[in-house]
Amino acid sequence: MTSLVCVGLGYSAAHYVAAHGKRFDRIVGTARSRGRNPDVVVFDGRAASPAFLADIRECDALLISAPPDDRGDPVLACCADAIATSKRLRAIVYLSSVGVYGDHDGAWVDETSAPRAASPRAKARLKAEAAWRDIAARNACAVAILRLAGIYGPGRNALVNLAAGTAHRIVKPGQVFNRIHVADIAQAIEASFARAADGIFNVADDHPAPPQDVIAFAAALRGVALPPEIPFAQAARTMSAMAASFYAENRRVRNEKLKTALGVRLSYPTYREGLAALAPAGD
Repeated sequence: MTSLVCVGLGYSAAHYVAAHGKRFDRIVGTARSRGRNPDVVVFDGRAASPAFLADIRECDALLISAPPDDRGDPVLACCADAIATSKRLRAIVYLSSVGVYGDHDGAWVDETSAPRAASPRAKARLKAEAAWRDIAARNACAVAILRLAGIYGPGRNALVNLAAGTAHRIVKPGQVFNRIHVADIAQAIEASFARAADGIFNVADDHPAPPQDVIAFAAALRGVALPPEIPFAQAARTMSAMAASFYAENRRVRNEKLKTALGVRLSYPTYREGLAALAPAGD
């Protein structure tokens, strides 16, 4: 029997389980509270129950999507010994962020580029990556660090924002972002487990693009009027600190290693294919 423990059964992890979960005989997923899902294990990042620690010791694979908090990585804070001493654990996948690269003035970055993490959130991610590499080395198991670009997919995309009236066409000259469809994240996770991959992999699309272009394409698909352009200097006055931190960094993310080392062929290589596929379903 093979088992997966998925810590943080959120948007990306849930899509992975739905698409590829059948490869495991047993899956344990966690959330901070049960909410509407009575099948999840409650793990708040502050304490781990004996039953949850036993699940970790007995699992073959770990998928970590829980972000670091003010104490560091919450899983390692509570479960490091169980992970380090597990005799069955063979592969770990840790979902990180391309935000660890920081600002590169629009230049291309790849997995060999020196991180320039500036925000507290990105610095915490880098520390968590290092901690997961260390714990994997102690257990002699593989750990794939997947650095994700901006995530979109069903229920979370520019089409939905347009329909809700929350889409804003903010223009900052020269600014670009990479994105990644959640189905392609699921592909990358599956390839990492199938290969027991070890190392850092950028999970990003082929086409970093200005955010206003994505809104314009979505509006054309919907046949609705474009929201007015808003200069970044104006938008920044009311922008959240998190949103402002995204616009403070500008880079283009290469994904060749994802394709060559993991063998992933993107289903949605740019936002155009991704949004076009979502449009007929009203997602």
